Amino acid sequence: MRKKVTIIGAGIAGLSAGCYLQMNGYDTEIYELHNTPGGLCTGWKRKGFTIDNCIHWLVGSGPNDKFYHLWNELIDMKNVEFVNHEEWMKVEGKDGRFIRVFTDVNKLENEMLVKAPEDRQLISEFTNAIRRFLKLNMPIEKAPETYGLLDVLRVIPRYLPFLGALRKWGSISIQEYADRCMNPLLKKTFEFMFLEETVVVFIIMTLAWMHKKSAGYPIGGSLNFARLIERRYLELGGKINYKSKVTKITTENDSVTGIVLENGEARDSDIVISAADGHYTIFEMLKGKYLNDKIRGYYDNYETFPSYVLVSLGVSRTFEGEPHSLVFPLEKPLAVDESIAYEDIMVRIFNFDRTLAPEGRTLISVMLPTGNYEYWESLKRSDVEEYKLQKERIAKEVIEILDNKYGNIQSNVEVIDVSTPSTVIRYTNNWKGSFEGWLMTPRMGFRNMQKTLPGLKNFYMAGQWVEPGGGVPTAMLSGRNVTQIICKEARKKFVTIKCWNRNQSHLL
Repeated sequence: MRKKVTIIGAGIAGLSAGCYLQMNGYDTEIYELHNTPGGLCTGWKRKGFTIDNCIHWLVGSGPNDKFYHLWNELIDMKNVEFVNHEEWMKVEGKDGRFIRVFTDVNKLENEMLVKAPEDRQLISEFTNAIRRFLKLNMPIEKAPETYGLLDVLRVIPRYLPFLGALRKWGSISIQEYADRCMNPLLKKTFEFMFLEETVVVFIIMTLAWMHKKSAGYPIGGSLNFARLIERRYLELGGKINYKSKVTKITTENDSVTGIVLENGEARDSDIVISAADGHYTIFEMLKGKYLNDKIRGYYDNYETFPSYVLVSLGVSRTFEGEPHSLVFPLEKPLAVDESIAYEDIMVRIFNFDRTLAPEGRTLISVMLPTGNYEYWESLKRSDVEEYKLQKERIAKEVIEILDNKYGNIQSNVEVIDVSTPSTVIRYTNNWKGSFEGWLMTPRMGFRNMQKTLPGLKNFYMAGQWVEPGGGVPTAMLSGRNVTQIICKEARKKFVTIKCWNRNQSHLL
C-alpha cells in the first residue's frame, strides 16, 4: 500500500520533495497558505507588469554544472531561456568613477587592476580563487545523510584539493575582506556584491558559476519558474491545496499522525514533511516539544537573512544600454525605517526580460534590506494609515532618486508597488520576514543541519531552515535529499526520471 505523505509549503523545497516522492511511489499532498506556488520564489501582476521578487541568477542554468542535470529531473531545461549577463553589476563612486563586475574572471581581474592598481595583490588573490573554484563540481547527486563508507571514500578525493581554500574563504566575511582594500571604490564594490556578513566563498563560487555560464537568469522571472515545477508535480499525480494554512502537526506516541488546518479540519498522514518556516514549524505547529539545545541554539544565536522593502516601478519607457544592475551614491540618505538609512542604492532594471512589462515599458526595482521587521509589523497592526504613508514616502523618494539619475522616470511611472517585511510575513510566514533562511556567516559556515527532530518519528524538514545559505537550487536539492532519506529508511531504491524523457529513470 502506497504511503501518504503530507507536505507543508509549496515553495521550491516542498514542490521538489513532492515531485521526487511521487517518482518513488508515494502519494503526496501539499498544503500552502498562499494562492500561488514558489514561496519566496514568487512574483505578482500589477496592470500588465510582473513584479519579480526572487531570482537574480540560477545556479545550474548551464549543462556544464551538476545542478543542471538535477533541474532536468523537474524541468525540461532546453525549453527555458536564460540570460547570462556580461556584467554582474556596475558600482559607481561619488566622483563618477566606476567598477564593472564582469562575470568573466579575466575581464573582472583586468577591470579591478585598472581601477584599483594599489590593491593588485588582493585582486589577484581573489580572482585566482575564482579560477580555482571553476574546477569544483560538487557531488550533489546523493544526500549526505545516506552516505555509506564507500560514498565517503569516493567524495574525499573530490574535495581534498579545495579543503584549504574552503576553510580560508569560509572563515572571512565580505565586510572583513572589503576592509582590506586600499581603494575606496573597490571596497564599496565588494560590499555590494552580497550581504556584508556573508562569507567570501559565497561570492567566489557565484562568480565561478557565472564565468561558466551556469548562473543565468530565467526569462519569465521567479513565479514563472516556480510554475514549471508546480506543473511537473501535478503531472506526476501530486495534489496541492492553496489557501490552506497548517496550524498544527498532530502526534501520537511521538510519531506524527497528520496535520490540522486553520479552519480546524484534520488530515491524517503516514509521513509529514515541513517545507514551511522553521521557527513556525518547531515552536508553533509542534509547540516546541521536539527540540534540543543544539536546535534551540540555532534560533537563539545564529543570524538570518534580513527582511526588505522592495520598491517596484512600471515605467513607460525603455532603458537600452543601461546596466541591468547599478549601485550609485545618493545626494542625501534614504531612510527605510527608524533603524537604517542608505547612502547608496542598487537599482535593478529588467531591460533584459521583456516578458515582465508591456511593449515599450520596463520594470524597475530597488531592494532595501532591513533587519527591523518588528517596526513594519507593529506599524501595520497599530496604525495602518501611517503604514501606508511610510510606503508612499519611500516610493516617492525612490522615484525622485531615479528621476535625477536617469531622467523621464517621474512622468512615466504607471505602476508603483511597495512590499515590506510585513508583506513577506503575510504571504510566506517566513520568520522575521527574512528573504532566505540562515545567513552563511563565518560562524555558521557550512553547517549541516538535521532534517529530523529529536524523538519524533515519521517527520522531516526541508528547505532553507535546514540548509544554511538558502537559495532556489539549495531548496530544490533539500527536497530531493529528504526524499532519498525517506527511501533509504524504507529500504527502497531512490528513483529519478528525467523530465524530457519520462521513460528514462536512474537509481541511486
